[in-house]
Amino acid sequence: MNFVKTTEQSSKYEHLEKMSVNELLKNINKEDKTVPLAIEKKIDEIETLINEIVIKLELGGRLFYIGAGTSGRLGIVDASECPPTFGVPSDLVNGIIAGGDLAIRKAVENAEDSVTQAWLDLENQNINTKDVVIGIAASGTTPYVIEGLKKCNENNITTACITCNENSPLALTAKFPIVVVVGPEFITGSSRMKAGTAQKLILNMISTATMIKLGKVKGNKMVDMQLSNDKLVDRGIKMIMSEINVTYNDASGLLKQFGSVRKVVDEFKK
Repeated sequence: MNFVKTTEQSSKYEHLEKMSVNELLKNINKEDKTVPLAIEKKIDEIETLINEIVIKLELGGRLFYIGAGTSGRLGIVDASECPPTFGVPSDLVNGIIAGGDLAIRKAVENAEDSVTQAWLDLENQNINTKDVVIGIAASGTTPYVIEGLKKCNENNITTACITCNENSPLALTAKFPIVVVVGPEFITGSSRMKAGTAQKLILNMISTATMIKLGKVKGNKMVDMQLSNDKLVDRGIKMIMSEINVTYNDASGLLKQFGSVRKVVDEFKK
């Protein structure tokens, strides 16, 4: 199969330094608008993957994202939002980045080139056949991610990927490949832009749809969210008000008594 790395192709735009700020913004925005349309073409593949993830998590499995650089950071962001948003255990959705926690803030030299470290990182999390591992790499050529998925395949662990190049080594390795071709970046090769946006949107879809199917949302409300600050407590009170038709003060008292929106709603809708 032919492998063309569209994420590295030359930008459609020349002489960016000569553009006004307004021109820069309009052209970046023009390119960004193409990303959701590219994702729309892959809805069926994303659906198939999510159905597999739900099955695995219902059986006691976990979801892992592995990546390097921007891709790794996006996985960590999505994973870290699941406990406060949906009230799930902190180890249900996990983000692992090449180079470890230091790489979240700073580039770690050669970390993405390791062909052994990803599997060591996964083994450190006691990875097993109930789990799902999603490799994230815009180029589809990151050794850390590819070799990690290969080892998962050898150990009968479900693998998937999010990448932006067709027929890439990563796409050919994953059992459930999600390949969203967004074309050349506004700045040649800067895959933190359109490719990163595509990855973020797909991660939103995966985690959100999975949590809804696992029962972590009621109606359209985050009834299991962690009440970790005043804003979220206020949101929880207002959810209770709309669900069981009580005053703000009464809802506040009930939330303090039961400790979660779900417990209040379940108690009063028996």
